[in-house]
Amino acid sequence: MEVQVFGIKKSTDTRKALRFFSERRVRTHFVDLMERAPAAGELQRFIQRFGVEALLDRESKRFEELGLRHATMSEGRWLDKLLIEPLLLRLPLVRRLGQAPQLTIGLNERQWKDWK
Repeated sequence: MEVQVFGIKKSTDTRKALRFFSERRVRTHFVDLMERAPAAGELQRFIQRFGVEALLDRESKRFEELGLRHATMSEGRWLDKLLIEPLLLRLPLVRRLGQAPQLTIGLNERQWKDWK
């Protein structure tokens, strides 16, 4: 099994996810969103599966700094904003690679254990 983890190094949940997969000797591809902006197609996969609201971390400090805590925008505008501001995302975003790709948002060890 291989997974791709999208996150930032400072995120506690991202570090926990990387440690979870490392302890289980799962091949992990880490994408640091502070060094490399996410591609629109990558985020679109998560939006199609969960909806844009599930991706937003409305409790984050960055949301407050930008004054977006109660903002409502179209899905397209949120996508544009998330591409520029990865700290608005609920991290980590994890994608299982291979024949039966699966996606998760946030720390979700219970579901990761079910992946085989």
